Amino acid sequence: MSATATRLRRVAAVATAAVAVTACGGAVLLPPSVSSNDRGVGPVVESMRRTISDPNAIVPSRSVQESTLIGASSTSPLDILVVGGGATGCGVALDAATRGLRVGLVEREDFSSGTSSRSTKLIHGGVRYLEKAVFNLDYGQLKLVFHALEERKQVIENAPHLCHALPCMTPCFNWFEVVYYWMGLKMYDLVAGRHILHLSRYYSVQESIELFPTLARKGKDKSLRGTVVYYDGQMNDSRLNVGLACSAALAGAAVLNHAEVVSFLKDEGSERIIGAKIRDNLSGQEFETYAEVVVNAAGPFCDSVRKMANKNAQSMICPSSGVHVVLPDYYSPEGMGLIVPKTKDGRVVFMLPWLGRTVAGTTDSNTSITALPEPHEDEIQFILDAICDYLNVKVRRTDVLSAWSGIRPLAMDPTAKNTESISRDHVVCEDFPGLVTITGGKWTTYRSMAEDAVNAAIKSGKLSPRNECITGNLRLVGGDGWESSSFTVLAQQYVRMKKTHGGKVVPGVMDTASAKHLSHAYGTLAERVATIAQNETLGKRLAHGYPYLEAEVAYCARNEYCESAIDFIARRSRLAFLDTDAAGRALPRIIEILAKEHNWDRSRQKQEMRKAREFLETFKSSKNAQFHDGKHQ
Repeated sequence: MSATATRLRRVAAVATAAVAVTACGGAVLLPPSVSSNDRGVGPVVESMRRTISDPNAIVPSRSVQESTLIGASSTSPLDILVVGGGATGCGVALDAATRGLRVGLVEREDFSSGTSSRSTKLIHGGVRYLEKAVFNLDYGQLKLVFHALEERKQVIENAPHLCHALPCMTPCFNWFEVVYYWMGLKMYDLVAGRHILHLSRYYSVQESIELFPTLARKGKDKSLRGTVVYYDGQMNDSRLNVGLACSAALAGAAVLNHAEVVSFLKDEGSERIIGAKIRDNLSGQEFETYAEVVVNAAGPFCDSVRKMANKNAQSMICPSSGVHVVLPDYYSPEGMGLIVPKTKDGRVVFMLPWLGRTVAGTTDSNTSITALPEPHEDEIQFILDAICDYLNVKVRRTDVLSAWSGIRPLAMDPTAKNTESISRDHVVCEDFPGLVTITGGKWTTYRSMAEDAVNAAIKSGKLSPRNECITGNLRLVGGDGWESSSFTVLAQQYVRMKKTHGGKVVPGVMDTASAKHLSHAYGTLAERVATIAQNETLGKRLAHGYPYLEAEVAYCARNEYCESAIDFIARRSRLAFLDTDAAGRALPRIIEILAKEHNWDRSRQKQEMRKAREFLETFKSSKNAQFHDGKHQ
């Protein structure tokens, strides 16, 4: 009873303060929590920052990285070998490398090829968790929100070119909803404290329509009473993930994509894991690499990695499917999202502007674990039906430019006595000697997840880092020195040299759309891409209506470990996610440029085309929809 009363007092204190302060339009700054930012590691951060932000720095080639892994022997092992190149895995590699540890990372497919490229694109604190904290009197949930809001601000600050604050509008259809959402979102502001992005506020019906012209004034049996707008973060998820991988490489980690763990190496006496046998999926070559500790960060596939160590390992992943659809830009205005916290069947739906288009979702349903999950047509229809109730424009199935499914690795702690409740937080465990598993959590908290995993690995392997975690204050590659106005330099100082179909070289303007795209995608390194476009006659756009340039293919092949056509259309650029059919039309030219960069023969080029087209078939655009029921034509 006393524990419940304590939780009640804590939650009630936050709620009371929120109402009291925000009624006056103010904000209270909560006492700062101790984080890795506050540990007096300034000189180390500055040294590593100079290394990562050096304009002349080039990531080691893939062959060099592979040689480093091969060179890690039983007498001279790595400190940490990371399995999995998603957000958490690359975060672990960066964290460990910046602590002075010797680090390797292998990823079966490509960096961000799984869950990390198929997210909602939001960096959020978890408004729903705050609601649960208040109504369930759960201080644990409240702490999760505190933590996520702190991490949200750090992610945005560490990669300002790839992340930004996004206002999100919540429609209210009666005055109770107006008061309820206003108070709840003001509490969200308060909990954010010094990590707040911007204050939330109420907008009248007329103001709301001016901000979001496609918002419906009337529903089936209700009228709009206004909206409450609050702020969360938005990101380009896979480019952020690639930035983590490249930052880790510059910091000294040997990162290798398209490299799969075949089996683990174990010490004959203690049975402790001491390394792994790895297959390079591009060359077919197999080799062994040794490490004091292996960190399993394989996301939805972490159970299969654990079962390599112990075939009887208890499963800890409960996979959930999240489907998203991409619609034309006219569905939502630039710079304003729409979030409905509770639809008629109790789910959350949203529409967010993203890279010049509108992304809508999401679903949350049980699924099986597959390498290439596909959205079901009924899930696509659910999303379209749900947003239809809140818009004054016709929602058509034929407008779907792309639809994809991602698998959320919801985690259960295998060492916990009670496994009834699935955690939305992350789990770190070492249920086999030498193998530390990190899973669960969400994109927003990848950095602190990585910090926890590295701490566990240091303890497991009795490692000796030269300093504590510094990633809370470390800009990723391309982020240091970037300003939102940086694109103007590209527009003013560069041209896009292009080859016509007849082979004639003609200059083109580095227009605002292309300049902004390059600046946001590559940060301070955008000038390198612009130089290639200008000097190597690669200034042509890859797809009509999109700002992606041919020069990006060459740049990514040279500097971002882009090893296949799928790597480019899905992760280095976002064309597959934005417009599946446009990505298909761009493939021949993308493969032509990659063939030149990687010396592919005709057979490899045909293989790349086949694999890429099979990959795009898993994205359900309007043209490859499974059926039309006449509802959204």
